[in-house]
Amino acid sequence: MLKASRIRESQGDRLFLVGIYFFLSLVLIIVLFPLIFIISSSFSSPQAVVSGKVWLFPVDVTLEGYKAVFRNPQIVSGYLNSLFYAVVGTAVNVVLTVMLAYPIARKTFFGRNAIMVLLVITMMFDGGLIPFYLVVKSLHILDTRWAMILPGAMAVFQVIIARTFFQTSIPDEIAEAAELDGCSDLRFIVSIVIPLSKPILAVLTLMYAVGHWNAYFDALIFLKSPDLFPLQIVLRNILILNTIDPTMVSKVDQMLAQQGLKDLLKYSLIVVASAPVLIIYPFVQKYFVKGVMIGSLKG
Repeated sequence: MLKASRIRESQGDRLFLVGIYFFLSLVLIIVLFPLIFIISSSFSSPQAVVSGKVWLFPVDVTLEGYKAVFRNPQIVSGYLNSLFYAVVGTAVNVVLTVMLAYPIARKTFFGRNAIMVLLVITMMFDGGLIPFYLVVKSLHILDTRWAMILPGAMAVFQVIIARTFFQTSIPDEIAEAAELDGCSDLRFIVSIVIPLSKPILAVLTLMYAVGHWNAYFDALIFLKSPDLFPLQIVLRNILILNTIDPTMVSKVDQMLAQQGLKDLLKYSLIVVASAPVLIIYPFVQKYFVKGVMIGSLKG
């Protein structure tokens, strides 16, 4: 049996590979260092954080930052609100996107080209913030949870990706065979289309969920009640607006202690806010890559 011969690498090729690995390792360190620093700081003591002793590993390990985060009712409320917006909003987004993308993916659907033109026009021309605000106001959903869900209930870009997936992955012959067997359109979508569309559903779910979880500007414009604020607004208030007035602190050590607790709370809150996306993404990564690749094959 013949053995596969290995191509000999020249000295220049080896040096080139070493350079590539070194460069990629350097990029990896640059990308990961902020994340590692924040995680290490969130587990370190306030004194170590404010004195700059924390680099790659926690110093004087403590959970005081996380205890302070979950003792704060405003943070807990913001976390629950973000979960609600992400779960309910993503469900609404995915359902409406599939309901629109599948019909315009079928060649037998009358007017599908006209609908696509209208959808693309909305991507090219934006009405602006003030008309958008007036529309939300006219719907009487200002300062309600629906203001975070209904205005962005469907994204044209995701509709185009889903439509392309349906065109390339679900042949018309399957729909014709199901129609001959007396299968209704709704039954066909539920029993055949959705089970065959797990990759694109994972892509849509991840895109919409991350968008809702990171929603910041819409909440800043449409919400006034603190009880409705998502976690990102709470995080903004702590990171930007919650500054310490030096005139209110009589002793330098007290001011440093408060500054250390404040920084520790910031780092802990950043970790808590980022954890859901970092935990969920590895489980849907394979579907995400497959769905995006299939959805981008044909425009």
